Amino acid sequence: MASTELYDALVEVCRDRRTSREFDPDVEVPREHFDMILEAARHAPSGANTQPWHYVVVTEPEAKAAMADYFIAEASRRAKLGMKFPTPNYRGLATAPGVIVVIADFRWINAFPVLNDGSELDALYKQNAERILLQSVAASTMSAHLAAAALGYGVWWVTAIGQENAQSELKPLLGVPEDLAIIDIVVFGKPLKPPYKRWKKTMDEIRSFETYNADLFMDQKAIETWIKETRHKVMFRDESRID
Repeated sequence: MASTELYDALVEVCRDRRTSREFDPDVEVPREHFDMILEAARHAPSGANTQPWHYVVVTEPEAKAAMADYFIAEASRRAKLGMKFPTPNYRGLATAPGVIVVIADFRWINAFPVLNDGSELDALYKQNAERILLQSVAASTMSAHLAAAALGYGVWWVTAIGQENAQSELKPLLGVPEDLAIIDIVVFGKPLKPPYKRWKKTMDEIRSFETYNADLFMDQKAIETWIKETRHKVMFRDESRID
């Protein structure tokens, strides 16, 4: 029987990975740790082996502060619009010792089956290609998160995808070409306070054999009820406090 030693080590990292949003500013991330994290990221799988990602390591306090200011302003804007979304305190981004901005290049859609004739079918193929590229960058980003966690850091996934304001504010700050897209920021460091373990669905809730278990299906009403009654409990709380 094959040894599960490597698997056990991997699952331990996955289980122990914790989201932290406040970091000790006096703990410096060594340059080699940035390289180790990105070494894991660059070996992620990608559609057509396009590897449509680039990473910008940010160490300048002014740039971190500017990014934090953007997300704080965005959170305020959402609040004024009445979105009622449980928003974290983005000020921790300004003092985090580890900040890596994730950039995607969606021009690689031509590496996939597309027609480029402007037809409705071509639009569907391009939509599929963009999803593949997004999944590819997400896989690479998750590898970075696990590598940071394996090095003993608390990590934070800050997303900027799909926000035109984020692109217009952050691209000039980091010199990112207009053709590229900033989609995430990997934030990590030594947590200022011990992070808690979040609630996770059980194995039986996320697994089916052979065919989808219809008993697990949530209709739209059930989803809306969960969002209204449970979401705020599981986003930023200890798993022992969700009831």
